[in-house]
Amino acid sequence: MNIELILKVAGVGVLVTVAYQVLMKSGRDEQAMLVSVAGIIIVLFMLVNEIGGLFEAVRNVFGL
Repeated sequence: MNIELILKVAGVGVLVTVAYQVLMKSGRDEQAMLVSVAGIIIVLFMLVNEIGGLFEAVRNVFGL
């Protein structure tokens, strides 16, 4: 795993946290929750390819 993926995930986390805090302070709790869920979904989409590579490596190690 390269450092670029870690920095991307951290960047999304920072942006989501800032947006969440701004929305919570302005009284828009529902939108804040949607922003946090959207952030989780974005990060999961970023990680799907890496998880697929992990499963492929496990298959190769065990000869499945």
